[in-house]
Amino acid sequence: MTKRPLIGLTLDAEQPGGYSKYPWYALRQNYVSAISAAGGLAIALPHEPELAADYLDRLDALIVTGGAFDVDPALYGDNERHHTVELKATRTSAELALLQGAMARDMPVLGICGGEQLLAVALGGSLIQHIPDSVADALPHEQSTSHYEPGHSVKILPDTLLARIVGAGTMQVNTSHHQAVLKPGRTIINAMAPDGVIEGIEDPGRQFCLGVQWHPEYLIDAGDTRIFEALIAAANV
Repeated sequence: MTKRPLIGLTLDAEQPGGYSKYPWYALRQNYVSAISAAGGLAIALPHEPELAADYLDRLDALIVTGGAFDVDPALYGDNERHHTVELKATRTSAELALLQGAMARDMPVLGICGGEQLLAVALGGSLIQHIPDSVADALPHEQSTSHYEPGHSVKILPDTLLARIVGAGTMQVNTSHHQAVLKPGRTIINAMAPDGVIEGIEDPGRQFCLGVQWHPEYLIDAGDTRIFEALIAAANV
């Protein structure tokens, strides 16, 4: 039996209140279950950027997860900050250290939602800070229904890693973001929403470096399962 590869998942962080009167980490269970179902072994990564290399020494792949916060516009050279932008500076520093270290090792990387946005920024790209103010006739990219239901479709661009993985020209995806990739930097675009918003990117110069704007861990489309299976396969190489 093939040994399950160790897949690092970045955690969210919350201030005191709710679960605990002290600061605490959080992660939805479906991230872990999606990895387990695909044949991987999930491990949670705390926000310790100085230990990024030590964690990466033990990992076979990295997933940068999503969350209800934004990448600091200063990281992509934007001196103006939209009033809707919310930061988690320590989390971003830790995720950026892990992401840069993983890419330097050519470790398989999957960026999900905000993780996709950070991947674009790490590779020289920039972001739309608030879609409703920047995209004419934009779709509602923050759906009010369950994330186990599709919010809209995306077109999968041909001749991309994502197209080879999902084996389809379109996918039905959930949607939970007010920002999106503006300029993909050193990545290429692999998925687009009907309103022109970028929904996926990848770096063709690396063995597996993929970002998707939706949350595939909800497994609402057959392509979502294939994304996790492809990550695990790349981690096993």
